[in-house]
Amino acid sequence: MNRRAVQDDYPDDMSHCYGCGRLNPGGLQIKSRREEDEMVARFRPEPGHTSMPGFVYGGLLASLVDCHAMAVATDAASRARPEEGIERFVTASLEVHYLRPTPIGVELEIRGKIEELKGRKAVVSVRILAGGVECVRGRVVGVRLPETMYRPANRPVSNPG
Repeated sequence: MNRRAVQDDYPDDMSHCYGCGRLNPGGLQIKSRREEDEMVARFRPEPGHTSMPGFVYGGLLASLVDCHAMAVATDAASRARPEEGIERFVTASLEVHYLRPTPIGVELEIRGKIEELKGRKAVVSVRILAGGVECVRGRVVGVRLPETMYRPANRPVSNPG
């Protein structure tokens, strides 16, 4: 099992995301790691992440699905195309199904798998479990970070233009 998180390898200028940016002290700081054939992140919601007393706000759950899925896409691309270096992805579409209320005070386990990686596109399935019970299921389509979003310091080594 690889203990290093995918987000630990993101370039500094690409590490400010609210969900997973290691350089965003006010963010969620999720860390996605490979565990066998899945990527897994763990997150413990705080009392301020409440929708109703005792339950997690759905928008936070959608954020966890979104950020974890983009880490899954980055991991899959890095393994499939190591010559490209770290490929960052952005969300093209996000589908979230809330299967049951998600309790506050329980560590959440966010599990994701790559469904498709083709060219610039990645399709990822994600599940969020609380105490081993699946509460949320999502499907995210990501695209490789467009050139227009790169600042000069962020250009991939293999794409210096």
